[in-house]
Amino acid sequence: MKAGIFTLVALLAFAGNSVLCRVALGEEQIDAAGFTAVRLISAALFLYLLFSFKRIEKPLLSYGHWWSSLMLFIYAICFSFAYLTLDTGTGALILFGSVQICMFTVSKLSGERFSSLELIGLAMAVIGFIYLVLPTLSTPSLSGFVLMAMSGIAWGFYTLAGKKSLQPSLDTTMNFIRTIPMAMITLLFIDFSSITNKGLVVAILSGIVTSGIGYIIWYKALPLLSNMQAAVTQLLVPVIAAFGGLVFISEPISMRLVVASILVLGGVLLVVIAKTKNSQVN
Repeated sequence: MKAGIFTLVALLAFAGNSVLCRVALGEEQIDAAGFTAVRLISAALFLYLLFSFKRIEKPLLSYGHWWSSLMLFIYAICFSFAYLTLDTGTGALILFGSVQICMFTVSKLSGERFSSLELIGLAMAVIGFIYLVLPTLSTPSLSGFVLMAMSGIAWGFYTLAGKKSLQPSLDTTMNFIRTIPMAMITLLFIDFSSITNKGLVVAILSGIVTSGIGYIIWYKALPLLSNMQAAVTQLLVPVIAAFGGLVFISEPISMRLVVASILVLGGVLLVVIAKTKNSQVN
């Protein structure tokens, strides 16, 4: 139950990030470099202030890892710039496809075995995901494809690193703090004339709420999930985002959304059932 709640909240945050990024960049309220810098720096400052009053056993610098921070920065910067040349459906397909490939490749190389039920669940979820984004697919630009693939691979590595986290809140805080030097370099490429108040607010919300707090919750969920569960559940993000459009901006519900949701949810359910069965056998 705890794993399910943490995962659901984290996935809601991921979907929120996609929506906020589309609002900021799609409406040209801020440029990609500015959005990334504000997002990372605001998350780092908020989390530092949040935990600066907490009594911890070791110095704050002993938490998190430079590797995780590098992966976090690569994910964020590539994500922002990729969406300048990709539509939503194509970007989502490349991003989450890259996440799956990265996580399954690493899991296979580390000797993890997947049951037939898990593989069937994965296939169902992937089919549902592709069916959902199919109407918006277009031939991607080469630069957009490469950037979004890099973003997905970096996020896959960041997720895998989180499975080893013993202090999710502190590790996430330091991971964001260590991105500040990288984000400062990004400041050199910002078009300050393109930044509006709305763009700043959206980027800060993305940083503090859907990134800072959302990623802490994701790191809390990861040790409770198998690699397969962590990978497959992320395919729910586009479904959640689609329903978010229905709730918040009154986008019409379609039969495609219903069918895709059933396939993705059914696939995730099979993976969860398979993990439960494996746990009972062991």
